[in-house]
Amino acid sequence: MALPIIFSIDDDPQVLRAISRDLKSHYREKYKILSTTSVAEAMESLLELQNRGDEVAMFISDQRMPEMQGVDFLQKVMKMFPFAKRVLLTAYSDTEAAIKAINDVQLDYYLMKPWDPPEEKLYPAIDELLRDWQGNYRPEFKGIKVIGYQFSPKAHEIKDFLAGNLVPYLWLDAESNETGRQISKSNSLCPVDFPVVIFEDGSLLKTPSLIDIAGRIGLNPKTKQQIYDVVIIGAGPAGLAASVYGASEGLSTLLIERKAPGGQAGTSSRIENYLGFPTGLSGAELTRRAITQATRFGTEFLSPQFVKEIKLKDKYKTVVLGDGSEINAKAVVITTGVDYRKLETKGVEDFTGKGIYYGAASTEASSCGNKDVYVLGGGNSAGQAAMYLSKFARNVYILVRRNDLTSSMSSYLIDQIAGTDNIAVLGCTEIVEAQGDGHLENLKLVDLNTNEERIVPADALFIFIGAKPYTEWVGLEIIKNKKGFIETGREMKNYENFKEVWKADRDPYLLETSSPGIFAAGDVRAGAMNRVTSAVGEGSMSISFVHQYLSEV
Repeated sequence: MALPIIFSIDDDPQVLRAISRDLKSHYREKYKILSTTSVAEAMESLLELQNRGDEVAMFISDQRMPEMQGVDFLQKVMKMFPFAKRVLLTAYSDTEAAIKAINDVQLDYYLMKPWDPPEEKLYPAIDELLRDWQGNYRPEFKGIKVIGYQFSPKAHEIKDFLAGNLVPYLWLDAESNETGRQISKSNSLCPVDFPVVIFEDGSLLKTPSLIDIAGRIGLNPKTKQQIYDVVIIGAGPAGLAASVYGASEGLSTLLIERKAPGGQAGTSSRIENYLGFPTGLSGAELTRRAITQATRFGTEFLSPQFVKEIKLKDKYKTVVLGDGSEINAKAVVITTGVDYRKLETKGVEDFTGKGIYYGAASTEASSCGNKDVYVLGGGNSAGQAAMYLSKFARNVYILVRRNDLTSSMSSYLIDQIAGTDNIAVLGCTEIVEAQGDGHLENLKLVDLNTNEERIVPADALFIFIGAKPYTEWVGLEIIKNKKGFIETGREMKNYENFKEVWKADRDPYLLETSSPGIFAAGDVRAGAMNRVTSAVGEGSMSISFVHQYLSEV
């Protein structure tokens, strides 16, 4: 298999020799290092690489070149290799151009010249970018293959599960992909067998459950201990943070997730306002880092499993899983987050998973090549999805009930959307009906100002219309507000039944529910701020209160 490529360009031969020398000395075993002083020669070489199907992992370009500025070169090549990391070589005077390029060409890093010593100023940054690239890299392929029909809800569920758990896979359409047809014929597969998952050893599963797949890809389907100091339910940012702090502080910690780690944040194609990451990072990368960190400290991770109830026995909590098995815990932290709110519009339910998706932009984006897609919603998640989809789709239309995005979306996203040619915002617009034959084909829209209706062709619709808490399963008379969010701390004193359910001789801790020893953190908690950073903070803080509670029992 051909090695992925690191491609550098600089019109100064001396600088180019220096960067090529340092790259080869550190990366030549895993990457092919190519370099040139000419933009014209670079474009000719890259066209050849693209036609051969070779992969470029990273571009490193000098900013000041006579044929073309580095920012313009990176903008040009990102259309050919959209997933390659982009690094700009700059002098101190070019810093302003480099910062501007973070938005203009989604620059991943700018490197000041000179970079001596490379062990401090070059390799750490390049290593980090290449690790991120490898997390999304799909080589010519030896690994899990998923074969099925594009508009199959079950196939979408499997793809979403694998992607959410950061497991590389190759999707092969059973109808349109030649390799998919050949594999299906060789294995005598029938339409009722799909979707089929083929593992690296050649074995396959027909229409498998997620638990079947989890057992084959190394996810932990069974617990190792009889009792845990803390069980964390939900592996979104709050749950991941709680698991890191719980395990690192010596608590026996179990993290349970019903789908895939990361929650809604994990599906984000780009989080650009997370502290310490000036060029942003993907939700998948944040999740990968957090899971690695948690498991390194000793957190056990149980997925996919859902919790159907929590029972009390003396001062212990018994967590009952969907399969009926039980786990004992001294304390519990609920971090189940929120689900996307369903769109109750004619036709939407019929085509969910068949061209209509809640979130999941990163999973289905590759199927949107040269198509017209719609994004419903005006929040940051919708904006991030639109930006990501714009790399693949012919046109992306954002539908919002308000005139524009200014009241609901961060300004940096609004600016990026305004600067993207194939994204249009359709204000004061609502969906009346989803139409199609077997899958989504059209949307009937209405102009809220004139009540004029029109039908538009639509290959896909991604829905981001707010969220509802995943708390239907929560019992034990745990107090929730009218919208289903879990109340914690002093706020519970405003409820008439608080004194009836709270039996401890102290006031509840800040993140403690009305059942002592059961805590809530992140988006599932009433009054929480819906930001990744806030969820991480609350998850971390919950472990401090767990320690205080455990000192009492």
